[in-house]
Amino acid sequence: MNLRRLLRPAVSLSAGLTATLAFAPFNMPLFALLSPALFYLCIAGITAKRAIWIGWCYGVGFFGAGVSWVYVSIHTYGYAPVPLAVLLTSLFVMALATLFALQGWCFARFYRIPRYAWLGFIGIWIFFEWLRSWLFTGFPWLYLGYAWIDTPLSSLAAILGVWGLSLLSLLFAVGITEAIRSQRPGPGLIALALPLLTLLLPNEWTTPDAKPPLRVALVQPNISQHDKWDSDNLPRILNQQIELSMPHKDVDLIIWPETAIPSLYFQAAPYVQPFFDYLDSYDTTLMSGFPFMTGNPHDESLMMFHNSLGIFSGSSGVYHKQRLVPFGEYVPFENQLRGLITFFDLPMSEFSLPQETQLTLPLKDWAIAPLICYEIAYPELTRISALNSHLLLTVSNDAWFGDSLAAYQHLQIARMRAIENGRWLLRGTNDGITAVIRSDGSIEAQIPRKVAKVLTAEVPAMQGKTPYQHLGVWPTLLIALLLMTLGWRPWQRISDKYHRTAG
Repeated sequence: MNLRRLLRPAVSLSAGLTATLAFAPFNMPLFALLSPALFYLCIAGITAKRAIWIGWCYGVGFFGAGVSWVYVSIHTYGYAPVPLAVLLTSLFVMALATLFALQGWCFARFYRIPRYAWLGFIGIWIFFEWLRSWLFTGFPWLYLGYAWIDTPLSSLAAILGVWGLSLLSLLFAVGITEAIRSQRPGPGLIALALPLLTLLLPNEWTTPDAKPPLRVALVQPNISQHDKWDSDNLPRILNQQIELSMPHKDVDLIIWPETAIPSLYFQAAPYVQPFFDYLDSYDTTLMSGFPFMTGNPHDESLMMFHNSLGIFSGSSGVYHKQRLVPFGEYVPFENQLRGLITFFDLPMSEFSLPQETQLTLPLKDWAIAPLICYEIAYPELTRISALNSHLLLTVSNDAWFGDSLAAYQHLQIARMRAIENGRWLLRGTNDGITAVIRSDGSIEAQIPRKVAKVLTAEVPAMQGKTPYQHLGVWPTLLIALLLMTLGWRPWQRISDKYHRTAG
């Protein structure tokens, strides 16, 4: 009996672990079907109390494998001893897993009648994916829809966003599972028909503008995180990026990655300003990430720092990051945690949110929608920024996560944003993966990780808007709400009573 009680948690944990194989760099979308299907089987027909435990086990596997890269930043760059790094990573994973625990409870509590309960499971999953995009500033990572980026189904993202692909994945996986489990053909027919219908939808919503393409050069300097924030290395770091950029002085746009200027600008100016003036003479625009200070430099209580992307030649403008990474860019409960361990005192972990910021940066007659690092994972934030743009740009520094899954997952996420918004996307990073991404999510060109190199390309301005840009997440949420309503226990009782009366 005890072994039987352990079976569901073990299968649920394993199902969560295998979900990681659906995403980059493994790219096996079959697991975006198998993982939720097994989770559904594990919590179907059990009590709400037990579903909390089963759901939590699934979440531990899901996030434990999928975001294991958090350990690298805590241990390697936060200098936390291995036991402490393991503990902090485990606490992070277990906290995220509570969302799946709550998801399991909601399903088991409100969807006990089997005929339509599978619809409720799908609706709840989509609701919780959306919830993760904003709750406690959000952690919009590992949505099921990302698994379909390299399949013909990916074009659905231009209509319903990544959540639409998650919805399709769940309808197929859980529908087939329910058809086999209940020996009813209905769910299976729905599951088989929807992907075929999706393939009939249009897959091009935006078109290239008539203006000439933009000539770009993305600089990947491959600066070690151990060296980057040492002030003694500032001249060498800046000179290295200047030397990489110099042969490309006649392009329209040069991109340096996130915090490529690793100091306040007045400290870096003696080393970079002559080069920026030189680019001005060629009418070449250079954009770079840098820390931006506001307030009174003589009064620390009035000083604020922003993680920003600025234009340093050829034009002007500054974008301030709108979504900050907890512990990486700011420290929650700062007064209590600062100084306890080195991890809570990482360089540039005192950033603040801006009161307002530019949503696009100007370049001649182009409007570029900028996003910094983690922000590209927010579908709605990107959508709003992209509405009045010709091109998407994201700069990042994935060196914080070493040789882990993070950089590959991050690139996959950026590719999905390109499809959703029907825009080409430039991705400039410190140590990879720097890439130029087409509006259909395919990669035009990229630089391998861990090399210092410059990627050049010509990119078109895009015009028009996708359905997702017009409507955002709301159509998918309404579909999720409809599914939850159809599977809801009181609704099913009313439906069953009606059918009995009619019969």
